[in-house]
Amino acid sequence: MGFLNKLFGSSQEEEKQMATLNIGIIIGSTREGRVSPQVAQWVKEIADKRGDANYTVIDIADYKLPLLGEAGADASGAAAWSEAVAKQDGFVFIVQEYNHSITGALKNALDYLREEWNNKAAGIVSYGSVGGARAAEHLRGILGELLIADVRVHPALSLFTDFENGTDFKPKAVQEESVNQMLDQVIPWSKALYTIR
Repeated sequence: MGFLNKLFGSSQEEEKQMATLNIGIIIGSTREGRVSPQVAQWVKEIADKRGDANYTVIDIADYKLPLLGEAGADASGAAAWSEAVAKQDGFVFIVQEYNHSITGALKNALDYLREEWNNKAAGIVSYGSVGGARAAEHLRGILGELLIADVRVHPALSLFTDFENGTDFKPKAVQEESVNQMLDQVIPWSKALYTIR
């Protein structure tokens, strides 16, 4: 039976690995006073109830990632960043809209790596004055170049209706359903892409 598994199907070890996907919830802002950690923790709490993957919050602020290629900069966090991303089978990006796009910190963190991103799936949870929609659309183009397949469902949080005073995250009940619908797409796409890595 081992020969047939090798020839026609995945091994039990592969199946076990696929059953316990690792999904990184990436906080895309490093700005002082940011609210993104609240959003990331909320997504993780919803995701953990599902029991369909190992969900980990990954905060780019925890890594020393100066501007890519900056002369004399301390990029000592790059190796740890590479390792953290490489371990993941898929992602949920927590995206803030700054001036109609993503943060410079997120773009820089994405640019630091290449192969670690390839052939993985991602969902986007954005926020801003128009739900972060413009930032999410910019991010989709970048993800495509990195061979990350982003899913269609996109929870978009409004600074006016999902935050009190722009700082205290209190999402409307409908947003939880949107996060689950997004993860309903991220998980099977992550499993499918696992098979080609």
